[in-house]
Amino acid sequence: MTDKHARPSLADRYLLEAGTVHLTGIQALARLPIDARRADRRAGRRTAAFVSGYEGSPLGGYDLELERQRALLDEYEIVFRPGVNEELAATAVQGTQLAAAHPDRRVDGVIGFWYGKAPGLDRATDALRHANLMGTHPDGGAVAFVGDDPSAKSSTVPSASEGLLADLGMPVLYPADSQEVLDLGLHAVALSRASGLWVAMKIATNVADGSGRVEVHPERVVPVPVRGEDGGEPYRHRIETRMLGPTLDAMERTREGVRLDVARRYVALNGLNRIVGGAPGDRIGIVAAGKTFLDLRQALRTLGLDDAELARRGVRLLHLAVVHPLEPEIVARFAAGLREIIVVEEKRPLIETAIKDLLYGRPDAPAVRGKRNPDGSALFPGTGELDADLIARRLAPVLAGMGDFPSVRAWLDGAGRAGRARRRVELPLLPRMPYYCSGCPHNSSTTKIPEGSLVGGGIGCHAMVMLMDPRQVGEVIGLTQMGGEGAHWIGMAPFVNRDHLVQNLGDGTFHHSGSLAIRAAVAAGVNVTFKLLHNSVVAMTGGQVPAGVMPLPEIVRSLLAEGVKRIIITADDLRRYRRIRLPRGVEVWSRDRLVEAQETLAKVPGVTVLIHDQECATELRRRRKRGLAPEPAEHVMINERVCEGCGDCGAKSNCLSVQPVETEFGRKTRIHQPSCNKDFSCVAGDCPAFLAVVPAADRRRGGPGGRAVRESPLLAEFAELADPARLPEPPRLTPAGEHTTRITGVGGTGVVTVSQVLGTAATLAGRYVRALDQTGLAQKGGAVVSDIKISDRPVEQSNKAAAGGCDLYLVCDLLVGAAPRNLEAADPGRTIAVVSTAKVPTGQMVIDPGTAFPDVAEVTDGIRKATRGEHAVFLDARALAEAAFGDDQYANVLLLGAAYQAGALPLPAEPIEEALRLNGVRVEQNLRAFRLGRLAVADPERVAPLTAPAEPPARRAAPEWPADVPPVAAEPGSELDRLVRIRVPDLVAYQDAAYARRYAEVVERVRRVEAERMPGSAALAEAVARNLYKLMAYKDEYEVARLSLDPELAETVRARFGDGARVRYRLHPPTLRALGLRRKLSLGPWFRPVLALLVRLRRLRGTPFDPFGRAHVRRVERELIAEYLGVVDRLLDGLTPGTHATAVAIAELPDLVRGYEQVKLGNVARYRARLAELTAEFEELRAEVRAAE
Repeated sequence: MTDKHARPSLADRYLLEAGTVHLTGIQALARLPIDARRADRRAGRRTAAFVSGYEGSPLGGYDLELERQRALLDEYEIVFRPGVNEELAATAVQGTQLAAAHPDRRVDGVIGFWYGKAPGLDRATDALRHANLMGTHPDGGAVAFVGDDPSAKSSTVPSASEGLLADLGMPVLYPADSQEVLDLGLHAVALSRASGLWVAMKIATNVADGSGRVEVHPERVVPVPVRGEDGGEPYRHRIETRMLGPTLDAMERTREGVRLDVARRYVALNGLNRIVGGAPGDRIGIVAAGKTFLDLRQALRTLGLDDAELARRGVRLLHLAVVHPLEPEIVARFAAGLREIIVVEEKRPLIETAIKDLLYGRPDAPAVRGKRNPDGSALFPGTGELDADLIARRLAPVLAGMGDFPSVRAWLDGAGRAGRARRRVELPLLPRMPYYCSGCPHNSSTTKIPEGSLVGGGIGCHAMVMLMDPRQVGEVIGLTQMGGEGAHWIGMAPFVNRDHLVQNLGDGTFHHSGSLAIRAAVAAGVNVTFKLLHNSVVAMTGGQVPAGVMPLPEIVRSLLAEGVKRIIITADDLRRYRRIRLPRGVEVWSRDRLVEAQETLAKVPGVTVLIHDQECATELRRRRKRGLAPEPAEHVMINERVCEGCGDCGAKSNCLSVQPVETEFGRKTRIHQPSCNKDFSCVAGDCPAFLAVVPAADRRRGGPGGRAVRESPLLAEFAELADPARLPEPPRLTPAGEHTTRITGVGGTGVVTVSQVLGTAATLAGRYVRALDQTGLAQKGGAVVSDIKISDRPVEQSNKAAAGGCDLYLVCDLLVGAAPRNLEAADPGRTIAVVSTAKVPTGQMVIDPGTAFPDVAEVTDGIRKATRGEHAVFLDARALAEAAFGDDQYANVLLLGAAYQAGALPLPAEPIEEALRLNGVRVEQNLRAFRLGRLAVADPERVAPLTAPAEPPARRAAPEWPADVPPVAAEPGSELDRLVRIRVPDLVAYQDAAYARRYAEVVERVRRVEAERMPGSAALAEAVARNLYKLMAYKDEYEVARLSLDPELAETVRARFGDGARVRYRLHPPTLRALGLRRKLSLGPWFRPVLALLVRLRRLRGTPFDPFGRAHVRRVERELIAEYLGVVDRLLDGLTPGTHATAVAIAELPDLVRGYEQVKLGNVARYRARLAELTAEFEELRAEVRAAE
C-alpha cells in the first residue's frame, strides 16, 4: 500500500504522494482537491481551493469524508463550506472565480469544486448556467461533481446528467473507476483553466460506491497545454462580471466558440479518449464511455472476446473519457475502414447522436447503431442501468449476425445465458426491505397517524413510508422533489373532498428549501399540518448537520412569523424544555400524545406545524460510542414467559430490535441488545413482560460506549485465537489469478467493512482490485451486496460480478443471499458458498406476528444446489459471535475467517489480518473473530460448545408426573408425550392438580379418538395439547407474578447482564389503568414480596373472592376455555379422515389469542370470526362425509 519499508496506514489514502493505495470513489474525490493543490505548489502557483455542495447519494458521504480530513484541507488552503442547498453552493463556487479576478485578491487563483446528485444539478441549473456563461479564471478553474443514480437505487428518480451538462456548455468527463476519478479530476482542473469553462465529472453510483487499487505519483498526470493558433500564447479567458446587455452575446459566442474549441483540443492533446486495438482490416467498432466501457469489456470477455480474439475478428473499441464535446479527430480515426459502429451507452443517445453528426456526409462512413438496430428494433434500452450481463445479451445476437464469431455463437447456443437460466433455483423468500433504524424517531413520527389521515411523503428517510403498510403510516400520496413537500396539496385540495393533509418533512429538508413550501401553503390558505421531524441531522445520507441550521426556538418563531396558525412540539424528553423560552401558545407534549397532537392541529383551519423533537438514533449511537453523549445504564429485556407474542411492542415502537423468537410456548419477542438504541418506546402499552435491567458494573465497563458485553470463558481454551500459526493452512479451492467474491448482507452490520478489508488486503498483497458496494438504502436496514474482484494483473472489467462469475458467495444474511438477483452470480461448477444461517427478522416480522421467517433448511438447500454444494459451509455466525464475544457485530468478520479456512479466498491470512489492524476498530476482537471463524471450519467440534444450548431447566426436563393427574397414554418419546410432560406440571404450578387433571383428561380423550379414527396421526391431539394449555394458562395478575419470580428468568438476567444486575418490573396494572394511570410503573426489588403474595393467592383465581376476576378481560378468558372445550367436543364428534385437516386447523386457532387488555380483546374478536368460518367449513365437510356414507 506504501513503500515496503514503512508500515501502511489508512492515512496513506491522502498522505502518500507516490505509491499504491486502496480508494473508494468517494475517497478519490476527497483526495482530488488535495492533489490539485499539491500540483499547484510543485508548479509554484499561488492558489487555493474551495469546496461546496449538498449531500446526496451517490455522493452522500463526500462531505463527511472531507470533514474527516479537515486538518489536511487546512494545510493545503482548501476551504470546505457545505451549502444550504445545491443552488446556493454553486453560486458560492462561482464566487471563487470572481475572487481571482478581483484586484483585492489574496491569491492568484482559486480552484472551485461543486458537488451534488443529479436532482441537485436540476435545482442548481440556473446558478450553473450563469456561472459557466461567466466562465472560469485561467489560474483557478471550476469542477462540478455530479452523482448519477441511473436505476434510482437510493434516489427518488433515475438519472443521467450528461445531457443537461452538455446543454449548459460544460465539458463532461466520465471516469470509470477510482483511478480515473483522480486522473481525470486533475485533467478537469487543467481543462477548466485552459478553456474558461466549468468542467463536469459524471460520477455514476458504481464509481462512487466502487473501490480499487490506485497508483499515485506526482508525475502521473502532467497536462499538455493548449497553445494558441499558429503556436501562439494559450487562450486566457477573461472573467466578465457585468452579465447584462451586450456582454452576454460575447460571452455566449466564446462559450460556444473558442472555449469549447480549446476544450476539444485539450482532450485530443492529452489523449483522454483512446482506441483499443485497431488494424487496417477491422470491420466493427464498439464505443462506450466511463464505467459502461468496463461493463462492455466484461461482456466481451463473457462472450469469449478477449483482446486477441477481438483482433482476430476485426473489432476495435473506443473508450471515451470525455462524452462532451466529442473529439472529432479520434472519432474519424476510429471510424476509418469500419463497416459498422455500435454505441453502448445508458439512457438517452448523447454519444450515438454526436457520432452520427460527426460522420454524417463523409464518404464510406460506417453505419451507426445504438439504441436501435437498423430495422428499428430495440437494441440497448434507454431506461434503467446497463451492466455486463445485459450488454452481453443484447450484443451477442448482433455480433453473431455479422458472422465469424464462433465464441459468441457458442455462448448463444447454451454455454452462457440459457444454461444459467436453466440452473436458476427458486427459493421460499421473504423480502429484505429497507426499514427505519432501531430507536429511530421516524418510528414514532411517521407511524403514529390518526385513522383516515391523508399523508404526504417526504424526501430522505421520510420516503420509506412509501414502502410500508398503509395501516402503519396512513394513506400516502405524492412524493415531490426536495423542498416541494406539501406544495402539491395546493393544487390538489380544490379538487378533492378531503379537507386536510398531514405532510412529513425533515429538518434537513426544511433548512434546504422546505421552509418555502410552508410559506407557499400559508399563502394559498390550504389546510395542512406539516409534521417536521427535528432530529438534528440529515440522516439518510450519513448524519450531516444541515448547513445554516437554526435552533428549534428560532424555527418556531420563524414559522409563526410566516403565518403558521398553531405549533405543537412533541418530544421524547420533556426535561430538555424546562429552561427553553418558546413563543406564547406553543405547547410541548410528550411523544405519547403524537396522535392527539395531529388530531388537535387538524381541527385548526390553515397551516399548522407539529415538530417532533428527537435525535437521530444512528447519530446518537455514534455520539455514545465516542463518549460525546451519555449511555443510559438501563437496558430493557422481555420476560419471554410473560410475553404473549402479540406484536404490540413492535407496533408501538416499529423497532427492528424488537425481534420475534420461537420458544417452547410459541412465538415470543426478544430485545436484540447489540442493536438496541434504548429508545424505550417498545415499553409503552399494557404488556407486563418488560423488565428494566442495569447490568453489573463489570459488564458496563466492557462495551463500547458503556454497553454491556460478555466474552465466553470457553474462548480461553482456544490458543489459536492468540496464535494463528496453530491453525492449519486451508486448501486452495478457488483460482488465484482472477477471483470474484460476492458478499450479501444487511446494512449497518459491517458488510461494507468486510468488503473494504478484503480490498485493502489484496492491495497489501500486491494484487489488483476492483470492488463495488451496492448499498442503496442499506443504511436503513436494506440489502447490501458487495463484489470484490482480485487479480494478479490489471484487468479492464466491471466492478460488479457477472452472472455465474462468482468464486466465493459469502452470505451474511440468508434472505439477501437467497434473493434470485443476487444468487444469479453463483455457478454450481465454480462458486463456494459460505453462509450464515442466522434468522435476522425483517420489518414486517416486527409488526406482524403472523409473518414468519422462511424455512432455513429449504433456503440453504437452494443455495447449496446453486453452488459447489460439497464445499459449502453453513454456520450461524451471529449466534457464534454473540456466544463468543457477547456481540453479534463480529459475525461478518467471523464468517470471513470461515471463508478463508474453507479455501475460498485467494489471499494469505497475513494481509487480511493486517487490513483488520489498519481498519482500527476493535482490532483485537476482530482478529479473534476472524480466527474463530477459521477454527469453526478447521475444527467444528471444538467450537460447537460455544453455541450449545444451556442445560434445560428442571421443568423442561419433564419432572415426575403428578401422582393425582391421570396419565396421557402418548407414545413415549413422541411429540405429544413431550408436550404434556412439560405442560401438565406447569398447570399444577399455575393453579393446582385438579386444574391440570382437567387438561390431561381432555388431551387423553382427543388422543384416543384420533388414534381410533386416524391411526398413526397425533396432529389433533398435539394441537389441543398446545392450545388448550394456552387458554387455560391465561396470564392474569397471579400468573404474571409467578412468572416474574421464575428462577429461570433470574438465570437469564444473570447470563445476559452479569451477577449483581439490578432488575425493575415495568407494570401497568389494569386496576390503576382504569383509574387513569397513563404510564407503566417501574417497581424495584422491594416489589418482590408483593409478587410472592400474589402467587400464594392464586387459588382465589375464578372464585367469588378473586379481586381481579370480575374484570371484563378475565371473564372473556374464562369464557374462551369453556368455548374451546365445546369446540373440541364437536370436532371429536365429527372427526373423519375427510374432516381431520380442518379439525387440526380449528384446534390451532387459539394461537391467535395473544396480548393483554384491549390488544387481547381485539385478537379474541378475530379468533371468533375465524372460528366461525372454519366451523362452517368443518360442518360442510362433515355433511359431505355423511352423504357419501
